Amino acid sequence: MKPIKIIVVLAILGTFLLGVPGLIYGQVIFPEVKVGAINYKYLESVNSSEVAPPVKQLQTKAAEFNVKDSRYYIDDANTYYVNFELPEGKILAAYDSDGRLLRTAERFKNTILPKAVGQSLLSKYPGWRVSEDVYLVSFHERKGTSKVYKLMLENGDRRMKIKMNEKGEVI
Repeated sequence: MKPIKIIVVLAILGTFLLGVPGLIYGQVIFPEVKVGAINYKYLESVNSSEVAPPVKQLQTKAAEFNVKDSRYYIDDANTYYVNFELPEGKILAAYDSDGRLLRTAERFKNTILPKAVGQSLLSKYPGWRVSEDVYLVSFHERKGTSKVYKLMLENGDRRMKIKMNEKGEVI
């Protein structure tokens, strides 16, 4: 055999020998793992596609928090209160000893308003602008969830406070 043919054959053989084990080991199949959150009811209740990123971030942290991993965990305690804070808002959450989220009190300032609230403001209060807003969420495991926007509206030197739900209805 000519030296060029030998080099080509060795290159093909080397590629085959080095490449096949990589393919074999790349085919390792792991057993199916199901991930479930103990606080899925909370996330389902407060979740909205239009919620502002800081709100979603804190709500996710509250849902994922594991009381049993906390350095303050004591077997005898019935309820644990945990604060989650960002500059934009905070959540006070109550957990039972199993880590289930029982209730929250949430407050966020100057968040992005949902489309329904913005459209309702434009139609009901033309010429007015939102100067401040506070988004309040109250979750209770048995009573459900309440979401309220407290808005300060301005039109020139006139000011008005209103409350709206997430659907844009004045309450």
